[in-house]
Amino acid sequence: MTDFKVVLSDPKEGISYKVEATGGMAGALIGKSVGDIIAGDALGFAGYQIAITGATDKTGIPARRDLPGLTRRKLLLANGTGFRPTYDGQRRRMTIRGAEINEDFVQINAKVVGYGEKSLKDYFAPAEEAAK
Repeated sequence: MTDFKVVLSDPKEGISYKVEATGGMAGALIGKSVGDIIAGDALGFAGYQIAITGATDKTGIPARRDLPGLTRRKLLLANGTGFRPTYDGQRRRMTIRGAEINEDFVQINAKVVGYGEKSLKDYFAPAEEAAK
């Protein structure tokens, strides 16, 4: 089974946390798409709702929300995920990955959209104290 690095952003606190998703946690993410909302229980955060906002595969190619499927594709982009134009009207052919998460992904970006009873700081505080 594959492992993912999940970067979980908390918009309320303005803090991001890194979560290592292995085994069953990684299995819960496979097959989901960018833009999907999943239960936080899959990552160990009871009562939370988490939205997948983006992903990057092992070669650094980003996933684009509006591109269905698993594969990489070369698209002519004018803006959006994967390309920032430097002047008006600029377009460029870029390799972009489909929105569905599979074993080729390394990093998944997510944000909290629904909060549980316990704060995220409480989940990560023991790990920070052990590191000191």
